[in-house]
Amino acid sequence: MELEPWIYLDSSNWKVNNCLLGNKKAILPIIMTSLKETLWVTLEDLKEEEFKQLKWLLHQVDIMHTIIPNLEVYPAIPMTKLERADRQDTVAQLVQIYGPYGALEVTRKVLIKINRNDLVQRLPNITSTPKVDVSDVGSGTENRQVSLLDTSPHLVTTGSQVGDLMVPVPKPPQPITSYQKVLQSNLQNRFMCVQEGLSDMEDKKLLNDIYTELYITDGGNMQINSQHEVRQIEMASRKPAGTEISVQPSDIFKHPSGKYRPIRTVLTNGIAGIGKTFLVNKFILDWAEGRTNHDVHLIFPLTFRHLNLLKGKRFCLAKFIHKCIRETKDIKEEALNYIFTALQISGNTNYDKSKFKLLFVLDGLDENRLQLDFTAKEKKTIDVMKSTGVEELLMNLIKGTLLPSSRLWVTARPAATNQIPLEFVDMMLEVRGFTDPQKEEYFIKRFSHDEHAGRIISHIKASRSLHIMCHIPVFCWITATVLEDVLKTSERAELPKTLTEMYTEFLAFQMRQSKEKYGTKKTIQYIQSLAKLAFYQLERGNIIFYEEDLKDSRIDLNEASVYSGVFTQIFKKERWRKKDKNKGRMFSFVHLSIQEFLAAIYVELSFINSCKNVMAESQAISKNVGMLFCKASVTEVHRTAIDKALASPEGHLDLFLRFLLGLSLQTNKDLLADLFKQKRMTSNSNQETIQYIKEKIKENPSPERSINLFHCLNELNDHSLVEEIQEYLSSGSIAKRYLSPAQWSALVFILLSSEKEYDVFDVKKYCASEEGLLRLLPVFQASSTYLLSGCNLSERTFEALASVLSSETI
Repeated sequence: MELEPWIYLDSSNWKVNNCLLGNKKAILPIIMTSLKETLWVTLEDLKEEEFKQLKWLLHQVDIMHTIIPNLEVYPAIPMTKLERADRQDTVAQLVQIYGPYGALEVTRKVLIKINRNDLVQRLPNITSTPKVDVSDVGSGTENRQVSLLDTSPHLVTTGSQVGDLMVPVPKPPQPITSYQKVLQSNLQNRFMCVQEGLSDMEDKKLLNDIYTELYITDGGNMQINSQHEVRQIEMASRKPAGTEISVQPSDIFKHPSGKYRPIRTVLTNGIAGIGKTFLVNKFILDWAEGRTNHDVHLIFPLTFRHLNLLKGKRFCLAKFIHKCIRETKDIKEEALNYIFTALQISGNTNYDKSKFKLLFVLDGLDENRLQLDFTAKEKKTIDVMKSTGVEELLMNLIKGTLLPSSRLWVTARPAATNQIPLEFVDMMLEVRGFTDPQKEEYFIKRFSHDEHAGRIISHIKASRSLHIMCHIPVFCWITATVLEDVLKTSERAELPKTLTEMYTEFLAFQMRQSKEKYGTKKTIQYIQSLAKLAFYQLERGNIIFYEEDLKDSRIDLNEASVYSGVFTQIFKKERWRKKDKNKGRMFSFVHLSIQEFLAAIYVELSFINSCKNVMAESQAISKNVGMLFCKASVTEVHRTAIDKALASPEGHLDLFLRFLLGLSLQTNKDLLADLFKQKRMTSNSNQETIQYIKEKIKENPSPERSINLFHCLNELNDHSLVEEIQEYLSSGSIAKRYLSPAQWSALVFILLSSEKEYDVFDVKKYCASEEGLLRLLPVFQASSTYLLSGCNLSERTFEALASVLSSETI
């Protein structure tokens, strides 16, 4: 009997093995057994939750239609056969429905779907259907080839070969995966290292080393929140734990309900400094390094900061991509044109069923200065190869009239999300920054070789205002920079406790760095100019500054470039390609809070050096020009700022006000002695300001207004109202006391600022009257369960309570 070689399966590869076979009938059972064993061993490595996800996917007909687009028949496995199936049973069902090769391919695709690419690598790597040469020994028939597909009659391929999708131009044809690998390699180079806090280029660090996971939640009903961003993070910090759906970064295109839904556009919002751009960078790096989202062929990362510089320009889509993303240059224009045209002429609008799977990322919608008019009349047809305005390209991409089966991920600050009509958004997510455990993880990573980590974490926990602000990653970076410097260089026993103290230390640190290189005089000049810019741009609501903005504020363009080189951790210049340098430069402060702090510095300096109240200048011009030449008092400056902050409908001057009042303390000025050379007596003036704030609290403003006013008192080192209420709480007599409106506000502030989580809020512990319950309504938003027994609620109280509990801010 002649011995024939044949091909068999093992758990890592197709290998050629000489097997002694009496006839061909022995081949198929051996192949089947070997393949089943491979699949069984693979499924054994799944965690229970992952195995549950795999079975769920296998019985979803619509998903199975999209998982293997190169097959004509897509039967799903009935749930009755999977519900109690263990791993061996599941393999048996896979082979029965799809045949051995089909079972292998389906398993591969489903493992990719649940992000277990490590197991995919262990499966046989077949790019075409393997064939088996077998002699029909003793039968007298001619030799024939037996394909593995001969054992899977349920599975029919669309072509003669199951393999990569080909891009036929330019010659020679290339599989889409070859372009994928090139782009992944180039984007890996771009996103591998980052500048934490926008420090010097030489201080770049590996993103994987410093990245801390962020808390991402379902954005719910896509309501626009225009409140001050620090207020938003303070309100979010009060929400009861476990009341929201968290989302993993790799799952941003999966519906939070767990049910399959085609999702094209995801809009992710989050306040400034919360980590949106870091999240985008990590998402792209994970894809580029093959960790997640393996179904995506090509990712095109775009930022509005750079798109703004192309205002009015015209490109075809391929040239637009080459212009904006240099990492795509290795993908020829003809190849991009072919890919884009294939998607554009297709009637498909479902990404999961798309021939080529593309993802466009638009980061920083809040920085957009392009005219995106979504009410303009649509063109019936769009030619991707025709030169089109940048604005029109973006609008059609967002509307889905351009590449409708591609995916789109847009990031924005909350107030900017209304720039895109909600009819073009399939899902809204919110980046919340760090949870409490993630804050600790950040500082442990930052100080992994330092004995200070424990003390820093304890100090932050002890200060509620700092602890809340540390939800914002960029504030964690500022805090780490300051506390590391204080612990290493200062002999002071106390660490900064208030926001003003923290930012004052941060500015002092930056000034010391600058003085060593440029001297004291130049450093002071730079800070004064930046403070002036910060104030006037804050009044206009600008966070990104272009050349015309600098000119309007009488800031020399060359000086601004110098500032961005000196104070890289305060003021930054966005980089653009050299050939585009004359098209406009962009500047910004590292974070809005730094701009607000420097704006407060400008107001304080204007008063100390010139006795000017710049806060009142605009209203003085409109009312009485003569007022401009009157010398102001510190109390007048403070009152003007307090009144303006209270009049701001969404609290946009709240943080600025805290900084301004905190800077009136001499202890903070002493840290910036080079800047505040002249001294003034502040004790009496501050007492007048404290009294004015207490009067405003008595007027019973909204809870958020009251809370910020208490933060202002904290910055002025006045804790009298809070200490009085804390005494009542300690003695257990708070419910028996008659409290004034200011005292009720103090009680609400204490309860909302407490580190303690009120899972069950027992109202009668704090009040025995209907009036008291109405005053405590804001605390209900921070609790998940409420005890109302014995409160004798009226219909009016129930209506007020229902209104609070149904509020979208909960």
